[in-house]
Order: sequence, then C-alpha cells, then structure tokens
Amino acid sequence: MSRLESMRRRLTAQIDGLNWAAEEIAPLSGDVLELGLGNGRTYDHLRERIPDRRIWVIDRVLKPHPSCIPPAACFLQGEADEMLIQLAKTGARIVLAHYDFGFGVKEKDVAEGARLSPLIAPLMVPGGLVVSQQPLVGFEQIRGPEAIAPDRYLFYRAP
Repeated sequence: MSRLESMRRRLTAQIDGLNWAAEEIAPLSGDVLELGLGNGRTYDHLRERIPDRRIWVIDRVLKPHPSCIPPAACFLQGEADEMLIQLAKTGARIVLAHYDFGFGVKEKDVAEGARLSPLIAPLMVPGGLVVSQQPLVGFEQIRGPEAIAPDRYLFYRAP
C-alpha cells in the first residue's frame, strides 16, 4: 500500500472513529481531551461534532491552522506527562480522549503510549472512551466501527 493510500485509510478511520465515539459518549457527562493538536484538524472536527463539550488540548507547541487555535484556558502547552498531571489538578473529568501523539517510530510510539496511559486513566469517567492510533495500557480494548480495520485505529473503554 502506498503512503498516500495509507494516509487516506488513516484519515477515514480517524473521522469514522471520532464520529462513532461522539455518538457513544452522548449520554455521559464530561469533557473531551485532544492529545496532540498538530495542525488542528481533529480538534476542529471534534468541536464541530460535539460543540457542547469543553475540549482540552495538550501539545508541545501551538502551531495549528489559525482557525483551529483552542481557547487559551483549554490549551496546555508542554510535555504530555507534565500537562496530564496539571490537567488532573483542575479536576477535569474526561469522557472522550483522542490520543494522537506519535514520533513515527513504532517502538518509541508504543513506549510513549504505555508511559502516558497511567496518567490518562485517572482523568477518565467510568465508561469513557479513548480513541487512539497507538496501543495504550490499562484500558479495556473494544471494537470500534465495523468499517475500521482493528489494526488501523484502537478503541478503549475506561473502567
């Protein structure tokens, strides 16, 4: 598969997965957490899809498209572990987390996901969802939308 085809497959899975998760969390209370802002595309999608939820964003740098800059009060800039600890101190309760961190090196990505998982878990409301392109630990892995190949995007439910 070409890299371009792989990108299309990833973006389709991301959109379908986030739309599915937004419907699944509808009866639950809580905020949303975008882990990795990048250009802001998924943040923009989330704020359009679930406009009634507060969306927290964590990233090392703030360099999104100008139309996708989160409110300053919801953007935590810095290393993810430090920012997750800071977010926990606010008392935020997360019903949907989108884990979009990655170096592009599988071993590093898996290690970072395992390292950050214990910092994400206490933020989650029971039954909340984590949608991730990286494997995480300490969550119940569940099947997402049927149209998404199980290895393309990962879905977890918080205990």
